Amino acid sequence: MSYQIDNFAAEEYRKSMRADCANCFGLCCTALHIAASSDFAIDKPAGVLCPNLQSDFRCQIHSELRGKGFKGCTVFDCFGAGQQVSQVTFNGQDWRESKETANKMFSVFPVMVQLYEMLAYVTEAMSYRLPQDLHKKLTLQLKDLESLTILDADNLQTLDIMELRKPVNKLLSKTSSHIRHTITNSIPAKRKLNYRGADWIGKSAKGKDLRAADFRGAYLIAADLKDADLRAVDFIGADLRDANLEGANLSTSIFLTQMQINSAQGNNQTQLPSHIIQPSHWAS
Repeated sequence: MSYQIDNFAAEEYRKSMRADCANCFGLCCTALHIAASSDFAIDKPAGVLCPNLQSDFRCQIHSELRGKGFKGCTVFDCFGAGQQVSQVTFNGQDWRESKETANKMFSVFPVMVQLYEMLAYVTEAMSYRLPQDLHKKLTLQLKDLESLTILDADNLQTLDIMELRKPVNKLLSKTSSHIRHTITNSIPAKRKLNYRGADWIGKSAKGKDLRAADFRGAYLIAADLKDADLRAVDFIGADLRDANLEGANLSTSIFLTQMQINSAQGNNQTQLPSHIIQPSHWAS
């Protein structure tokens, strides 16, 4: 993908960043550490195969995951990092061929997931109408991130993800402020907009007009947001586990990920951004 990317191309790029499990060697089922909880029925150390993973890298209980205590498996999304590691970083080499390959692949996968998460946010930001200077900085940031995703395994393992996130976060914050500011004229002046890191666990905001609010890093676990207007809301890093989004309007929500939506509850009346797929477990 050329870094000379226009708004339409950026939107299409963002839509394309989806997991392709058929071209991945079951990395989310092997590389990651999973602790037993309400989302996972077992403890699984990093680098250990999930007992449900078959030799063809398919899950033998895929259609029954939620009922058998593996809800977290239906939530996780790698943004497409799995196929990148499997087919590009390791050129299609199966990790079962050697212990050294397995160890490297399992170490690289979490790094690639974070790079792809940043790529997803940057390409989404570029799909909006932004000042030229901001769009140019995002374009250059995209080019830098893409160059990192094609590094070899040894170099990927040395990346300082926290340092890489700093310039990305600054650009995403500027993007969010610009987008939300453009619609504040239609919002009551006294209405609060800053909910960064807020604790809304179990809170009822049913039917509320929350347009352009900043919920970065907020705890919205089991919050009732049914029929709420969540357009232009910044959800980056927000915890939406079991939040009720039935009938809510998230059509233009900012930096909302598939994983966040997978963890929430909704229905056919929930309006989602174009790059988000309605989860199969949602109510009709």
